[in-house]
Amino acid sequence: MNPPKFFITISLLVFNLFNANSQSLHNNKLNDSIIKGSFIKKSILPVSLVGLGIVINNSHFEKKFQTDLRNKVGNSYEFKIDNYLQYMPIAEMYVADAFKIKAKNHWFDQTKYLFISNFISSAITHSLKRITNKTRPNGSPHSFPSGHTTLAFTNATVLYNEFKETSPFLAYSGYAFATTTASFRMLNNKHWMSDVLVGAGVGIIVTQLVYYIKPLKNFNPFKKTKGVVVVPFVDNKNYGVYAQITF
Repeated sequence: MNPPKFFITISLLVFNLFNANSQSLHNNKLNDSIIKGSFIKKSILPVSLVGLGIVINNSHFEKKFQTDLRNKVGNSYEFKIDNYLQYMPIAEMYVADAFKIKAKNHWFDQTKYLFISNFISSAITHSLKRITNKTRPNGSPHSFPSGHTTLAFTNATVLYNEFKETSPFLAYSGYAFATTTASFRMLNNKHWMSDVLVGAGVGIIVTQLVYYIKPLKNFNPFKKTKGVVVVPFVDNKNYGVYAQITF
């Protein structure tokens, strides 16, 4: 090969490699931009809930709403179903796994993101409780925001992220349990409206952030397991799960 042809060939190879690399970088940036845009859209609702909760916190409207609510159900009304409903999205997720309903992630990754999301959202909620020291409607302390509601919406958002592509009804059903949990926190005179709004917002935004960042993404010592069977149980004093793993 003579020198001119050699340099032309090399130049074309370099150009093609540069063009392919540039295209790859462009695609990566485009994908990152789409993901960031999606996360921003997902943040609108929880940020709005937190903002609305802050606006009505300790307001006349909030106090009147709670008074009217209790007058309708009776001042002695209490139904502790909210203590159990907050865990229903978790039970739904593991039952779906047991029935082989396709999820976004392996069961261990689901559990990992569930634990991380709940750890962070609970830390935020309990810190705010101590900082604000707001009195509950029933007179006890540490009302703002609602821990039950935070937990319920954190669990519901994990369920949503895992099954939104394969089973939309299942994915959204967790929010029905979470909303019912929040409602009963007010009906049972344990929380004000602002408490549950902020609790819901914190639970959603933290979980969406965890699924966006994907901490410990590659950590999964059970990836080669053949299967897992998880059965939730609840009684008057205890709740939890039975699990069986096949290697």
